[in-house]
Amino acid sequence: MTRIRRETAAPDALRRLQEGNERYSKNLRSVDSMMSHNRLDLLETPQRPVAIIVGCSDARAPAETVFDQGLGDLFVIRVAGNIVAPSQIGSVEFAAERFGTRLVVVMGHTRCGAIDAAIEAIRGESDAGSRNLASIVDRVRPAIDSVVRGSTADLDTIRRAALRANVVASVTGLRNGSDIIHRLASEDGLVIVGADLDLTTGVVDFFHGV
Repeated sequence: MTRIRRETAAPDALRRLQEGNERYSKNLRSVDSMMSHNRLDLLETPQRPVAIIVGCSDARAPAETVFDQGLGDLFVIRVAGNIVAPSQIGSVEFAAERFGTRLVVVMGHTRCGAIDAAIEAIRGESDAGSRNLASIVDRVRPAIDSVVRGSTADLDTIRRAALRANVVASVTGLRNGSDIIHRLASEDGLVIVGADLDLTTGVVDFFHGV
């Protein structure tokens, strides 16, 4: 696999992630990604990440592994519930402007604790437990309230719908929360897409903005 050193067009970057995820879901790894972690010369060259990933902190969803990418290939921002707050927006701005990265992926995942906590809060089944945890739940709740409140579907269906609604809200937050991101998307080829990772199969589905 050829390592990309310079700015990569969003469709090419997306294709690369899809190919990497296909390998991961089949329990395969590219030699290039494995060997990159032993290459100290990468630390002496400028970053050229092929994609920016806004993902969840869940230990079972590491983006570099899920997309079978090597050291320096991804600029990863991880926070519980893959929420978008000012610090996440600023991090995306930084990577997109500084490194010329033109693909941003917001990736949620199944069995997400932040989604479950928000569902329980909406249903009145529990509270967040602390002010800091509540700040995460409070960012998730508005995005998923309409798919949770009053739903008669089974819990797994509600969780999947809530997961996707939260991803879409984060994508929208990135698009509308920054003049820099808006300009790059309008004039310079920046693309923001939403995806979800099925922890059972390892498959990432790019379902929004593709």
